[in-house]
Amino acid sequence: MAPDGDVQRLLIQFRDEAGESLGSPFDVPVTITPDKLQLVCNALLQKDEPVPLAFFVHDAEIVVSLEKTLAGQTVETEKVLDIIYQPQAVFRVRAVTRCTSSLEGHTEAVISVAFSPTGKYLASGSGDTTVRFWDLSTETPQFTAKGHRHWVLSIAWSPDGKKLASGCKNSQIFLWDPATGNQIGRVLTGHSKWITCLCWEPLHINPECRYLASASKDGSIRIWDTLMGRCDKILTSHTQSVTCVKWGGDGLLYSSSQDRTIKVWRSQDGVLCRTLQGHAHWVNTMALSTDYVLRTGAFEPAEATINPQDVSGSLAELKDKAQQRYDQVRGQEPERLVSGSDDFTLFLWRPAEDKKPLERMMGHQALINQVLFSPDTRIIASASFDKSIKLWDGRTGKYLTSLRGHVSAVYQIAWSADSRLLVSGSSDSTLKVWDAKMKKLAIDLPGHADEVYATDWSPDGQRVASGGKDKCLRIWRR
Repeated sequence: MAPDGDVQRLLIQFRDEAGESLGSPFDVPVTITPDKLQLVCNALLQKDEPVPLAFFVHDAEIVVSLEKTLAGQTVETEKVLDIIYQPQAVFRVRAVTRCTSSLEGHTEAVISVAFSPTGKYLASGSGDTTVRFWDLSTETPQFTAKGHRHWVLSIAWSPDGKKLASGCKNSQIFLWDPATGNQIGRVLTGHSKWITCLCWEPLHINPECRYLASASKDGSIRIWDTLMGRCDKILTSHTQSVTCVKWGGDGLLYSSSQDRTIKVWRSQDGVLCRTLQGHAHWVNTMALSTDYVLRTGAFEPAEATINPQDVSGSLAELKDKAQQRYDQVRGQEPERLVSGSDDFTLFLWRPAEDKKPLERMMGHQALINQVLFSPDTRIIASASFDKSIKLWDGRTGKYLTSLRGHVSAVYQIAWSADSRLLVSGSSDSTLKVWDAKMKKLAIDLPGHADEVYATDWSPDGQRVASGGKDKCLRIWRR
């Protein structure tokens, strides 16, 4: 190391995530901090509004200073050092810190909770056969939607936020209007066993939000025309229960099954494109890199208001807005898929192009319950029965870190809209908020009297909702 007062200098070159260089190499002191790098990089980018950036050297983020990050690495001082810059979310979601409401109403366990795409509505499905809508401005019960005759296992908001679909153990699917709590159209019947998962067609493909895909224990996937109230297509090829279905933004449907495979279908004609094999046990869960942008449709979390409203505009405008947001998140490459299994592993795929996985992600000691890409697609989070949440690189599948703190199985996780925070619900009756940047626990949220089955973070960043065995729905705010 150079003597004091004589700080060592290095030649650096800024590059974006695709590897394109920005400006020419120049020399900086090794003690340079991320704030200083930010000033230099934004000056080179010449944007009107400077954007928050994160900087990486050889996949390690520069958190304190360049020197600290390079400490563990071998660096050739003669060579130019590449520094990768990544634009971060322009807005910041603050961690929730307290329970503002504990809402009673359900008479059995709460199995699912979901905010609508703008965060205007909150719905929950329960073992008491009802779907409930909650008024978020007053945090009180609003409507109880009755119709199912068995446990409500799955709920899904249409990406325009105007309809909620719910599927039950009795193999029926109902559609509800969140503004009135009334049923829309007729009951969708056809599956012979219970409904495991529901997913709507993306807004930028069809702004009318007309088609709904359902997966069932009967081994089939059905696509429903919700306007006509009938089944449009039946996709059969899986030999066991279908555990999850995802409707991608490029016209493909993905289904995972207990037959250990993932199948890729063309949504317009139901043709099976390819089968992804590799898991040695049931595939429980899947996530698309574009999930968050597909879920929120035309709603931009950075423009959220204090009182959430539905996105206004004509169908064509909504379609355009959703398409722009989708294209921006998707980038040049096709969407990526990650799958989690009872074999304790995850696989990262590029299902539109290849039936071979990009990466096999190992490290969990028990089955994987849920997996999610962060809204900016850069991090994958997986929740497991081994009590941990693991974070992986969203592009390569490389292991990043384990978040430990829960003393029992982790059931469900949800990202904040700015990709900086993660909330998890566990059978240990607590929720925990994690800082994904610092890779540590931010806030512990006790309050539930029993296991927490379901949790969701509203896309406008304002609230976290959770539900579970104690039949209470809790709303958490900052």
